[in-house]
Amino acid sequence: MRRCLIYLDEKAPRDSVDLLEVARQIYADNAYETTGVTFGPKSVVAVGAFDTVIQVSISQIETYDPLAIAEVLVELQQIRAFDTILVPATPFGRMLAPRLAMRLNTGLVADVTAIRHEGDQLLAIRPAYSGRIMAAIEFVGDGPVMMSIRPGVFHWDRPTDKNTQTEIMTPANVCAGTMRRLAVKTKEQTYDIRESDVLVSGGGGMIGHFHELQRLAQTLGGQVSASRKIVDQGIAPRSIQVGQSGKTVSPKLYLALGINGAVQHVEGLRQVKNIISVNLNKNAPICSLSDIVVEGDAVTFIHKLVEKIEQEAGT
Repeated sequence: MRRCLIYLDEKAPRDSVDLLEVARQIYADNAYETTGVTFGPKSVVAVGAFDTVIQVSISQIETYDPLAIAEVLVELQQIRAFDTILVPATPFGRMLAPRLAMRLNTGLVADVTAIRHEGDQLLAIRPAYSGRIMAAIEFVGDGPVMMSIRPGVFHWDRPTDKNTQTEIMTPANVCAGTMRRLAVKTKEQTYDIRESDVLVSGGGGMIGHFHELQRLAQTLGGQVSASRKIVDQGIAPRSIQVGQSGKTVSPKLYLALGINGAVQHVEGLRQVKNIISVNLNKNAPICSLSDIVVEGDAVTFIHKLVEKIEQEAGT
């Protein structure tokens, strides 16, 4: 039976568990078993979803040290011989995955957004050249197959009724980490557009008026996001960019204001329930994907919609 190891990032448990969907697509109808490994507290969301959860309990390792954690995972791979290793492409996962791949002397496909099969060949799909194209990567050699997966793209929504076995791992050879925490600085609280049910997103048609989106987002109880064109202009931070070179989102409502809808942007929209697009060009690519298309000026639309909502709220 095939074996799949999934690294459970303690700061992103949901993104980690969603990698079970990647495993399902990799193995299709073939039998396989899943193992999650955590270096922090046992993830509640993992129980019932994995066949096995391994909790590494060792005081010499700091959970922010990718070098030390990679060494433990190498030892685990030597013992269990996993066929596939999946890591969420979270900030920490992006540091861990390449270090682990080098220690295992195996290839790594980073920032995977889709899985495809062509005959017996497994392909991992990822954006390349800053999101301008999508590359299909083949796996050759003995493996293990290793990928880091872009958060928010895959979603595991299957029943969590497995009898998960919990194991405690004490590594035989502990390599004391070389990283030391010198200081802690509290970061200003920001929002993650992947967690918002309502996104008010602006594109090239909102250059010069992007600030108008915030009022509408607040009125709707949502957040503001942006296309790459707005980010490249320095108008919005990359942390709120939607698309291949930004984030993949799945809100219940996505308002596309002044967005043309290039392939790179549309690739960032997965399982969006409703799309409303406002554009001067009713034939823009985004309009063909929209549930409602408003042909007209996006700024005027914002003002009139906010005014209408506030009037209804006051009655």
